[in-house]
Amino acid sequence: MYHYIYGPVVSRRLGFSLGVDLVPYKVCSFNCVYCECGKNTLLTLERKEYYPIEDILSEVRDFLSKNSAPDFLSLSGSGEPTLHSKIGYFIQAIKKEFPSIKIAVLTNGSLLCQQEVREELMDADVVLPSLDAATEKAYLQIDRPFSQLNLPEIIEGIALFTKNFKQRSKEKQVWLEIFIIDGINTDKENVLALKNAVLKIQPDRIQLNTLDRPGTEEWVKPASRETLEKVKESLGFPECEIVAKVKDPGKPGAIQDQSKEAVFNTIKRRPSTLEDLTEALGLSTHDAGKILNGLEKEDKIIAEEGARGIFYRAK
Repeated sequence: MYHYIYGPVVSRRLGFSLGVDLVPYKVCSFNCVYCECGKNTLLTLERKEYYPIEDILSEVRDFLSKNSAPDFLSLSGSGEPTLHSKIGYFIQAIKKEFPSIKIAVLTNGSLLCQQEVREELMDADVVLPSLDAATEKAYLQIDRPFSQLNLPEIIEGIALFTKNFKQRSKEKQVWLEIFIIDGINTDKENVLALKNAVLKIQPDRIQLNTLDRPGTEEWVKPASRETLEKVKESLGFPECEIVAKVKDPGKPGAIQDQSKEAVFNTIKRRPSTLEDLTEALGLSTHDAGKILNGLEKEDKIIAEEGARGIFYRAK
C-alpha cells in the first residue's frame, strides 16, 4: 500500500495523473471555502520536511517500475505542496532518474512571493497557480488565508515566477486557475481586478473552474455556464477556457491496482462519484459499486449529494 502517492486519476487538466502528497492532509496556507478536501488541519506558512522525501521518492520509483508512465506526475494532493522544504530536491531527483516524466505543480500560489520557492519549481514542466480573487474582500472571503499573507505580494510573486519560468524554456507552461463563485468574484469590480492581475501575470493559459465536488462550505454552489461565459468574455484573455469534466482518455490499463485500497485511497484525497472511480481506476461499474458498498458497511465512507450526483467521501 502506498502512503504518499495515489492514482493515476483522471484529471480535467492533466489527463492520467499520478498524484503525490508532499504534506499531510489539509496542511495549507489557505482554508478555501470550496476545497474538496474539507477544512484545514493546520493553517500555516511553515516550510519543513513534512514527509521524508526519500520515502516519497521510493514510492514513485516502485510505482513506475511496475506500471506504465502516467501523463503527469502531479504534486498536489490534499495540502499545499510548496510548504514541503524539499520540493525542489524531489523535482530534480525525478527529472534526473526519469527525464521523460512530466511534472506538474498545483499550488495556491501563496508562497511564490518567496524567491527560494520560485527557484525550487524551475525544473517542473507545468505550474498551475490559483488566483481566485484580486480584491481584498473577495480574497479573504474565498481563500481564508494565513494572516501574514498579502494579496498584492502574492500576485507579484506569481507574475515574477511566470516571467522567470517561461524564460527557462519555451516548453514550460503556467496555467492560472480562477475558481468562480457567483456573487463573490463575478461582479464588475472583481472581474476587472482579476483582468488587471492576469495582464500583470501573463500566464500561458487561464482556466476558469467552479464547484464540481462537494466543497468545505455548504453554501458554495457551482456557477452556471452562463456566468462562466460572461467572466471569460470580460477577462478578454485569448487563451482562456472553462474547465469541463474530462472523459476517459482511453488508457484503461494505466493502473494495475484495482483493489479496495486503491478506491479508498482515491476517495480519501478527493470525493468521487461512481463514474469518477470507474474512469480513474479502470474498474467496471459493478466492481466499483461492490467496493463502495463494502466501504460503506465498514463505516469508512459516507455518501452525499453533489452537483454531479452522489459523491463518496472518506470519514
